Amino acid sequence: IIGVVIGKTDVRGFPDRKNIGSERYTFSFTIRDSPTYFINVISWGREEYVRPLSESFRVGDCVTIENPLVQSKEGEKEEKFNPVTPSSYKLLLSENHSVVKISSCYETDTKLLSLLHLPVKDPQDYYSLGDITANGQSLDGRILNVLAAVMAVS
Repeated sequence: IIGVVIGKTDVRGFPDRKNIGSERYTFSFTIRDSPTYFINVISWGREEYVRPLSESFRVGDCVTIENPLVQSKEGEKEEKFNPVTPSSYKLLLSENHSVVKISSCYETDTKLLSLLHLPVKDPQDYYSLGDITANGQSLDGRILNVLAAVMAVS
């Protein structure tokens, strides 16, 4: 699978339930290969595998993923911690079988770079900040999608 990385989480460690006293590590990222399709990729394993893998690429890089495990998503639980994707599947990276390589977007397909800036939500499913301000009371308790641009960071 070849795609552009459009989102990525930090590496996190968790106590390993099978090996008391040790930790397992994870991070996830989302890749996109067309305007319509993108999928979440999750990596679990030892810190010696997960941390260098996470540090080997960043958002905006084009990657090639070889031998991922394709698995059905676990419904709402899955999308609580990862972006909602149009696919009913996710990809799992295995230390022993999977490979992630950076590839030049120009060598692969220059169209991939343009996918980096496309919204992942339906363009009709957004609220403007003005709508939220004007209708704040009626929107109380609802989950909203907001499309905004950062004008400055200071």
